[in-house]
Amino acid sequence: MKTKARARSTAAPTRRQFAKAVAAAFVAAPLVVSLTNAQTPPATSATPTPTPQPSPTPQQPSPLAEAYAEVAHRRFGDKLSADELTRLKRNLEGSVRTGDALRAVKLQNSDEPDFVFSA
Repeated sequence: MKTKARARSTAAPTRRQFAKAVAAAFVAAPLVVSLTNAQTPPATSATPTPTPQPSPTPQQPSPLAEAYAEVAHRRFGDKLSADELTRLKRNLEGSVRTGDALRAVKLQNSDEPDFVFSA
């Protein structure tokens, strides 16, 4: 019985461990955002400075997308190259933004689905 427990602990993470890691990422993401916002002091300047033009650099992924990418990196890190991890972060950022947009739509109780499923 002890050998099975030892073998399981050295093997790949189980579904339960993966689910716990994803749940921890969901919980930690808002905390990370609030901590980073609290640590940055507001910029005050005596003289107005000209606003720099935004450069066409890619936007940084959101903390939630970073958390998802970290979970994927821990789970599949040996199989992902740096380029694949960058593309994964970009795709996850798109999924997070899509989810935010869907969550922003408020439905009424009288709203019906777009299609009716029947078997």
